[in-house]
Amino acid sequence: MKRKIDQLEPFQRAISKAHLATAGVSVDSLENPDKPLIAIANSWNEVCPGHEPLHQLAQEVKKGVLEAGGEPVEFNTIGMCDGIAQGHPGMRYCLPHRDLITDSCEAMIVGEGVFDGVVYMGSCDKIIPGMLNAAARIDLPSALVTAGPCYDEIKPSESKALRARFLRGEATEREVIEGTLKYYTGPGVCPFLGTANTMACLSEGLGMMLPYGALWPSSTSQRRFSARQTGARVVDLVRKGIRPSDIMTQAALDNAVKLLASIGGSLNALVHLPALAHELGLEVTWTQIAEVTSHTPVVCNVVPNGDISCINLYKAGGVPAVLKTIEGDLDTSVMTVTGKMLGQNLDRDVPVDRSVIRMQDDPASVANGIQVLYGNLAPEGALVKTSAVPADQHIWTGRAQVFNSEEEAFAAYAQHAIRPGTGVIVCYEGPKGGPGMKELHRVTEIMKGIPNSAVITDGRFSGASGGLSVGYLCPEAFDGGAIALVQDGDTIHIDLSKNLIELEVPDEELAVRKAHWKPVVHENGGHLLKRYAEQVGSAKAGAVLD
Repeated sequence: MKRKIDQLEPFQRAISKAHLATAGVSVDSLENPDKPLIAIANSWNEVCPGHEPLHQLAQEVKKGVLEAGGEPVEFNTIGMCDGIAQGHPGMRYCLPHRDLITDSCEAMIVGEGVFDGVVYMGSCDKIIPGMLNAAARIDLPSALVTAGPCYDEIKPSESKALRARFLRGEATEREVIEGTLKYYTGPGVCPFLGTANTMACLSEGLGMMLPYGALWPSSTSQRRFSARQTGARVVDLVRKGIRPSDIMTQAALDNAVKLLASIGGSLNALVHLPALAHELGLEVTWTQIAEVTSHTPVVCNVVPNGDISCINLYKAGGVPAVLKTIEGDLDTSVMTVTGKMLGQNLDRDVPVDRSVIRMQDDPASVANGIQVLYGNLAPEGALVKTSAVPADQHIWTGRAQVFNSEEEAFAAYAQHAIRPGTGVIVCYEGPKGGPGMKELHRVTEIMKGIPNSAVITDGRFSGASGGLSVGYLCPEAFDGGAIALVQDGDTIHIDLSKNLIELEVPDEELAVRKAHWKPVVHENGGHLLKRYAEQVGSAKAGAVLD
């Protein structure tokens, strides 16, 4: 094993070691060539509930590194809470901050140039993808640690009912806060199958996390032990020379797509997986994902696909139980951070609660949990989480009501100006148009109170969103996509059985509208978003920066 720090020019090696020793790193460790220097890239903060536990878990990771004969050095990066950023302009920063995290890890790890391996620590929606992208880009032996989901004391439906009562004016703010604390009982990842838990599950499925690492509950001994074991495993990965590029292969990405389809995970994965593939020099496209989801059954109904939480999925056997259930569809020869192939990890008795994780041939295990829709309104595709759409809305026709921002839609709702049967079109919320591609979860929540309505947007949705919510529409309005040409009163037709979304307006009329079209330009609010709008690509390609 050749340590990075020992490969420096002799004088710089001595100075670098002196600086590290000044910061508290053991001189003896720095002088021992058998002690790899392990970076702990931690997104701990006291703002994001999913990240608050990471401070303590980092101490466990350090113990594992030390016990395995390595030397840990921790640094921090940022981590936003999407729940706090919802429903206001701050949400525009959430997707861009995925790339800030990746870049900051690159700056620290590659810039310092002394680390032999990395433990990436992040828990939430954009942070796990940002860390995965960093692992792929930097390609030092690495593994991921999250805080795990928090326990829920009430059912997801009870939490939703409380929010609905507030929207009807039947509950106070204090009642909503105190009731929500029975659903989010403490720090940790939100208990539903949103983007955070989806990306944690996919990280485990990719082989970048220890078995059960995705869903060990927050603030438990198992979660602490898993963090400790991860520190030790990364030291072993360094000694064996196993890198992320050895683990996150095309076959592993294909496995992750099958896992995504099987759990009915967040649509945001269809932005993050293409971005990760881009970092790896590989490819994951919406077409590939649609082909898999079209025939892969959803085997568990975790909210928003049902009324159970990720804690129920953990108790039922977690990700290993799901992988065991779909093992026949996977390439089990892929490498994992255990130093073993996936098949070797699964070659044992994996207890499974079949009341939670069904067999693939169970009549309730229906395919098409995620669909890509096409038509003249979305010639390059739009996404819908079909497993969360009521059966009576799988074929839907309604009149459009057009808004050029989330704020306009909220204002209309507050004025009771949205009627039943309406297709709420929210334009200019794509990666460029937002800028930042806001998540419109609050819009989907309020629209649940309006019968037979739909939300159609070039923005994103939370993994917790349900109902007939069609988003990520490409091309986006800012690029002149057809969604920018929709007018109030136009008829929209959606047929999930045909993967179809159509604007029932003659082509000649659309051509006239296009000739007179000018993009709506939102105030970007700062230099970061201005740069982002200039550099970001299409949602279907992962919203990666050029």
